[in-house]
Amino acid sequence: MTTYRDRNEAGRVLADRLTALIGEPDVVVLGLVRGGVPVAQVVAERLGAPLDVLVVRKLGMPWAPEVAFGALGPAGVRVLNDVVAGQLSSADMADVQRREQAELDRREQLYRTGRPPLELTGATAVIVDDGLATGATARAAVAVARQLGARRVLVAVPVGAQDAYETLSGEADQVICAQRPEAFTAVGAYYDDFHEVSDDEVTEALAASA
Repeated sequence: MTTYRDRNEAGRVLADRLTALIGEPDVVVLGLVRGGVPVAQVVAERLGAPLDVLVVRKLGMPWAPEVAFGALGPAGVRVLNDVVAGQLSSADMADVQRREQAELDRREQLYRTGRPPLELTGATAVIVDDGLATGATARAAVAVARQLGARRVLVAVPVGAQDAYETLSGEADQVICAQRPEAFTAVGAYYDDFHEVSDDEVTEALAASA
């Protein structure tokens, strides 16, 4: 499998898989905060489409944060997995939601300063991340995009696990994954440079694409 030099290179490779969208109306490229934003910036430039960010906070089980019982998105959107959420008391759910809502609000305020609320009604939303491991965040993002009115929802990633790809393919209208290694380990294993993307990098990407 190919290792990407950095997220910019990954974005260029991914953009080559998305050229059919060039010239299509109402395409919006959404970078998942934060690691997906540098990838999405390259994709948006190639497609000639606007770049925005989608802030999604996974609601994890208190004793197993990687297991999501739901997710929060902008504009008060909440998505629940009823089967998993049914294992929690209302107090436990409220505690997790309060904590994640505070972080979502912080990021929304930071990234949307001077920008209108995210509006996806009738749009083709292209959700971009730097990779797909469990797929929980991407699945939440798809649900949020639909609740925000997107007509069509695509997920595009440079690398991902096969099982996550298959699960997500049943929920998004289309999933574009440039590489699906047989023995997937972690997203960062497929990048030479996989530094943690900062808030400043996100705001700079948005400013450059404005």
